[in-house]
Amino acid sequence: MMTTTVPNSGATLKNTKFPGKPWRVLIVDDHELLRDGLRMLLGTDPKLEVCGDAMDETDARNLVRQLNPDLAVVDLTLRNGNGLDLVKWIKKNHPETRVIVLTMHDEKIYGERALRAGAEGFVNKDHASGTILTAIEQVRDGKLFFSEELTRRVMKRTRGSQNEVSPSATDLLSDRELEVFRFIGQGKTSAQIAAELKLAASTVETYRERLKTKLNLTNSAELARHATVWVWENP
Repeated sequence: MMTTTVPNSGATLKNTKFPGKPWRVLIVDDHELLRDGLRMLLGTDPKLEVCGDAMDETDARNLVRQLNPDLAVVDLTLRNGNGLDLVKWIKKNHPETRVIVLTMHDEKIYGERALRAGAEGFVNKDHASGTILTAIEQVRDGKLFFSEELTRRVMKRTRGSQNEVSPSATDLLSDRELEVFRFIGQGKTSAQIAAELKLAASTVETYRERLKTKLNLTNSAELARHATVWVWENP
């Protein structure tokens, strides 16, 4: 993975809470095997200390409150809840805790969303294990860790470049709309999506209508077909 580092809002953040002590890391992932493996990997770095782990959003929030970690490594897909929502909550309620997203999802789709949510880094699980250590080191130094492609795209948009390509249709969706769209592509019914997201079935139907409008689709069959293809192309 080609990576680049970008200063965080023009300032270098320092580890003022625990100067000279290991950086305390919270792992949030719904797979026990990955949590255990990541704990072992981070344990090889004397500058890091895993202070806890969680498999869902609720447990993660409780641990952030209790432990006040320096860094949270968060997957986007959790047992219960949503990784992007967790990132937003952490940055709103515990702004000193930095966040790196570690996920199987494609950065082309979720990288900018993670950046907007407040994450300081994005690492795909397909990359070598050392990449997460590099990302943590960069974030610890007060920098961002995203691919050069994403950084270039965001910088062009920020500068209002006339050569910037228009965003794809799914880029226009909110985080929740994209989540519903993904579930539709996985073949889930409105009732199943409502249970998964803890929403009313009527709310999910409202999201379906919004999706059809934003994606310029005429009926539910077209929505299901487009969502299925999108999920197939973006597993």
